[in-house]
Amino acid sequence: MKPTLIYLEPELGDLIEIFRDNYEHWAVYVGAGFVVHFVNHSGTSVHTANGTVRKEKIWDVVGKDDWKINNSMDSQYEPRPANAIVKDAKAMVGKELRYNLVSFNCEHFVKELRYGVAESLQVEKAALGVVGGAGVIALAVRGSVASRNGLSSF
Repeated sequence: MKPTLIYLEPELGDLIEIFRDNYEHWAVYVGAGFVVHFVNHSGTSVHTANGTVRKEKIWDVVGKDDWKINNSMDSQYEPRPANAIVKDAKAMVGKELRYNLVSFNCEHFVKELRYGVAESLQVEKAALGVVGGAGVIALAVRGSVASRNGLSSF
């Protein structure tokens, strides 16, 4: 039996973690029942392709999957002001960015909006699991975001 998650009303700028079958999808809450998220729209490869920033109703993005508010990095990084997160997220809607599963995915996107730092803990955990604990991969993943495009002006 799946654990039941408690669904709280998100606040502006909250990060939403959505539990898909084999991964987590991430979005940022921008108010009035809407989220902004970064979606890879390539049917052939999830590693490197183009993606689009979309604004959609939270329930259309979540579907039947479990989700939770996940601002767990607030203890590590100072969150940007909610109005700045929302303004920047909405300004990105409709933009096409280079999607890379390892260096710039939906989790990197929303964490850069909230914290000014693009990180993906699920990528770091996966890299550590594949390599058997070698921290070099996690450091390389963090360093690779410097080559991304589109969000470095926050």
